[in-house]
Amino acid sequence: MNSIYEINVNSLSGAPLALSDWRGKVLLIVNTASKCGFTPQYKGLEALYEKYKDQGFAVLGFPCNQFGGQEPGNAEEIGAFCEKNFGVSFPLFAKVDVNGEHAHPLFKLLKKQAPGILGTEGIKWNFTKFLIGKDGKVTDRFAPTTNPQELEKQIAALLAA
Repeated sequence: MNSIYEINVNSLSGAPLALSDWRGKVLLIVNTASKCGFTPQYKGLEALYEKYKDQGFAVLGFPCNQFGGQEPGNAEEIGAFCEKNFGVSFPLFAKVDVNGEHAHPLFKLLKKQAPGILGTEGIKWNFTKFLIGKDGKVTDRFAPTTNPQELEKQIAALLAA
């Protein structure tokens, strides 16, 4: 696969979805977790989504339990936690693996298109962020320590392009 638009995912409730539904939008794809030190970033992700969603931007959150078991809940618990604590309204998807033999095809492609430091493909922790242009290609990869607000200029530039 060469395009995210060829990949199917499952919604948090388990319904199959095609990423082609987001064709032509600027996307921020994030592996998330509810019990992580970076979990408060949900607030910043939601703020970006609210500010730019009507201009063709979306945040897509993919819960992952591969880092310290920090996403132990089921789909219902994850959704309730994110909505209650952070007002999350951007799309959340079924829990995925982002590394290893069972890594979701989306994250395999994202890591291939945007390797990390020293060319390593592995995702190091929760809240790694991939910024996707309107063409469906990764424009940049950001570390978990990068606050969502720091991406605003790049998001605005991609939306204006």
